[in-house]
Order: sequence, then structure tokens, then C-alpha cells
Amino acid sequence: MGCDARGQAHTLEAVAAAIVLLSAILFALQVTAVTPLSGSTSNQHIETQQAELAQGVLAGEAENGSLKRMLVYYNTSADDGHRFHNATGGSGQYDGTIPTGENVPAVAPALSETFLDRGTAVNVDLYYLEPDGRRRQPLIDLGTPSDHATTATQQVTLFENDTILASDGTPTDETVAEAAANDSYYVGDGDDIDGDASSVFNVVEVEVTVWRM
Repeated sequence: MGCDARGQAHTLEAVAAAIVLLSAILFALQVTAVTPLSGSTSNQHIETQQAELAQGVLAGEAENGSLKRMLVYYNTSADDGHRFHNATGGSGQYDGTIPTGENVPAVAPALSETFLDRGTAVNVDLYYLEPDGRRRQPLIDLGTPSDHATTATQQVTLFENDTILASDGTPTDETVAEAAANDSYYVGDGDDIDGDASSVFNVVEVEVTVWRM
């Protein structure tokens, strides 16, 4: 009888231990369940790659002058509304599309070829300082970024004598300083912030946000 009792006790202990182990495994699986939206090494690699691509495009377009030309490719006419040439967005930006055409500064086609053709969406925002603080001007708006969006930035210095570009890409006879004085340019004169006269008009930070569609 003693042996049978001990055998039954060992069996019960084994069953109890198995139940505890199984419960622990089930609990762990619930806590660490992987879903299609869960972060992964693969996702992080893709996001890093997208950020590096965006930074490369910005650096290249800043180097060849296209980025600055995009900033001054602006319609200052009161009749047509103050906005980037041929833009349709309510804040003067390009909504739902990246501008293309032979007169558009190369930064726009570069963004399209690098990202849109690969199934990646792009937003471009411009940030600069005004007397009342940091301001944002949207340039390209293709939608709401996902949780896995990445960003890249590039600063561009505008000078007082930089000229506004016409819709055909040629320089006008109006400088950014003159347009700002007439309240027809989206960026204000940085001299109004610190009161010091300078040939620098303002510094614009171009921010590109990219995400997979």
C-alpha cells in the first residue's frame, strides 16, 4: 500500500507540474504574441533604409541647388493667391501629388523616382523661425504617415537677394526680402527676430517624412 500511495503522489505531482508549465507557456505566448503590426528587425531595417535614402536625396538636391529653387518656386501674385506654383492645397502646398514637369525644380522628380515608384509615400514640410516662434509650411502632402514613418531633414539658407522663380522656372525681378515685405511670401525676414541686419534672410529646415503605403 505504501508503494502505491507514493506512486500516486508522484503521479499527481507530475500532473500538477505539467499543468503549471503549460499555463506558463500559454501566458508567455499571449504576452509576446506577434501580429502583422508588430515591430521586427526587418521593419527596422526598411525604416532605416528609407531614412538614409531620404537624407541622401535631400543632401544631393541641396548640393546642386534644386532644394533652394523649390523653396522659391512660389507664386507671389495676389490675383492667384500666395502658393507654390500650380499647387492646389488649402495652405498653398501640393496635395496628393508630387509636382512634375520640366520647369519644376529637380527635387520633386527625385522624390517621386526614389519613393513613389517604390510604393513609398512622401510628405515634405518646411520649418523656419518667425518673431512668434517656429512656423510650419507644408510643401507636399500625400496623406497621414503610418506609425512606421521615418524622417530626414536638411537646412537651407535663404539670402536677402535670392529671387522668386516664375512658373516656368526663370528668375523674376522680385527677391524673397521684397516679397516678404509685401506679405506675399510664406517665410518672413529673420532680421525681424533678432533685429540684426544681415544678408541672410532666413534658414529653412526641410523635413521629408516617408512611409510604406
